[in-house]
Amino acid sequence: MKTQLRTFFTRSRHGGLLLLALVLAILPLFFTNAFYYDVAIRIALNAIVVIGLNLLMGYTGQISLGHAGFYGLGAYASAVLTTHYSWPPLAALAAGAVATGLLALLLARPVLKLKGHTLAMATLGLGIIISIVINNETQWTGGPDGIGVSAFTLVGLEIAGEKAWYLVCVVLLLLVTWLALNLIDSPVGRALQAIHGSEVAARVVGVDTTRFKVRVFVLSAVIASIAGSISAHYIGFITPNLSGFFHSIELVTMVVVGGMASIFGSIIGAALLTILPQLLSSFEGWETVVFGVILMATMIFMPKGLVPSLASRSRKRAGVPQAPKAPDGAEKLPVQEA
Repeated sequence: MKTQLRTFFTRSRHGGLLLLALVLAILPLFFTNAFYYDVAIRIALNAIVVIGLNLLMGYTGQISLGHAGFYGLGAYASAVLTTHYSWPPLAALAAGAVATGLLALLLARPVLKLKGHTLAMATLGLGIIISIVINNETQWTGGPDGIGVSAFTLVGLEIAGEKAWYLVCVVLLLLVTWLALNLIDSPVGRALQAIHGSEVAARVVGVDTTRFKVRVFVLSAVIASIAGSISAHYIGFITPNLSGFFHSIELVTMVVVGGMASIFGSIIGAALLTILPQLLSSFEGWETVVFGVILMATMIFMPKGLVPSLASRSRKRAGVPQAPKAPDGAEKLPVQEA
């Protein structure tokens, strides 16, 4: 019975999602003040963005160093439309997501024709351009000084307080996780992984690589935009820093540390890199150094990321045959560890 339960939670897609839901439901029992709720909410918002980014990077093999730009577009769309035009927050969120998706669709085909470092530079440039526009359009965005964001209302009710925001972010995280897991377990997901393995081989067997790369790029951008909008309403005040280069690097680092091609790894990576700066604050000036050492050690001893590496070791101890290797040496993980 114990073995069957373990298999259900670790090898089943729905089991992993149920375990995540149980953990998220139990966590508030250990929160003693609003600070813990705030950290948990920020983890959930980061995890939502990182899941979308992992679909692009981990499963499709397309690098993006500008995803904070899409995050910022969603945040500022909600801020500008609700503040200057008195739009309902939900409508502003939807408008921001649509506008971000259209921009990503417009840019995806020329950008995704590039590969390797040229693709990284192109997406980096895209993020920088978005950040510069946000900084310079002071009439609408407030420029470097930032802009206030109105409260979020849903069906006439204002979402206020840490518990309410925690519930909203947890539901959104579970929804995005469920969608991502189902996507990866579908023919579309297998096409994305085929592109990652060998784009030429995928094209030979009939996969429209351009179409699938464009779709996943747009999807990841829309997810980032929605998370940005929710974050803006939660914080109540935003600055251009959330669309900057360093935020993009932080998001990519969460993907890599948690595990490429690992949906649950995205959540672990987001949690770790959101909590670590808080835990290291006692080092008084050395926290960045300690943070860097921890990241280096993780990549040296767990080069595939935390979740894939721990899952691989667990299978070895249990005597489970290892999954076949991808052409780049990365292990092909089963869907439930996605």
